[in-house]
Amino acid sequence: MNPYQNIPPLDAEAVLKRFGLRADKSLGQNFLQDESALEKIALAADIQADDTVLEIGPGLGSLTRYLCASARQVTAIELDADMLPPLKTILAPYKNVRVIHGDILKKNISELINTPDYLVVANIPYYITSAVIRHLLESEVKPRRVVLTIQKEVAERICAEAGDLSLLALSVQVYGKPSVAANIPAHAFHPAPKVDSAILRIDIYPEPIVPREMIKTFFKLTKAGFSQKRKTLRNSLSSGLHIPTKESEAMLASCGIDFMRRAETLSIDEWLRLCEKT
Repeated sequence: MNPYQNIPPLDAEAVLKRFGLRADKSLGQNFLQDESALEKIALAADIQADDTVLEIGPGLGSLTRYLCASARQVTAIELDADMLPPLKTILAPYKNVRVIHGDILKKNISELINTPDYLVVANIPYYITSAVIRHLLESEVKPRRVVLTIQKEVAERICAEAGDLSLLALSVQVYGKPSVAANIPAHAFHPAPKVDSAILRIDIYPEPIVPREMIKTFFKLTKAGFSQKRKTLRNSLSSGLHIPTKESEAMLASCGIDFMRRAETLSIDEWLRLCEKT
């Protein structure tokens, strides 16, 4: 039986009007209301009956209802105080949800969730995508899976393979395997954003693929490498690490890496080799 079939549609524009509210552009508010898209997000999360779910930015609660229908417990953290009255009204029928007013980026995740193996499912504002992902993956209590609705182009960039890796892709792929579960057209939201979205699923590894004792060095090196994208690795590492070009050239040569390459062409294994030489 489909746990989502009895969830009524939600007209975001009508709800906002009822409570005398408008979408706040400064907060990146685009309310997902398409029922098919909401169900796709919930299905991508593969929620089990005993799961605990953390939702970031529930807004009007359109997605929260789908999470409540399949999870044991849902914690929803909302930054915008104006959203709390409609959110609590819409979620009134659900007894397995806890709504918290606050900023996820200023919260210790362990204060919100103390259950290991939890899930994160959210439709987040585009402008905080990188910060939210980093905050979740670097927290002490890590989720088992993260499912985010984000800008389609960013989701595709995160899933890129060696040869076209960005710093964001590296920072995700060290901790888990990303994949695009589905695409969501702009008209599925109110108000409609200017770009299409995608459902990004990240299955978190039990341990990062970079040894914990090397993670700090790994990100120091990758940030240096990407600090000047148009430059060769010899020059970007020299500038980012504040070392002579001869030294960065020697470091790359010792790992069998052509110093004329650019940062995006290196695989995670090649960055690891560099870490070992640092």
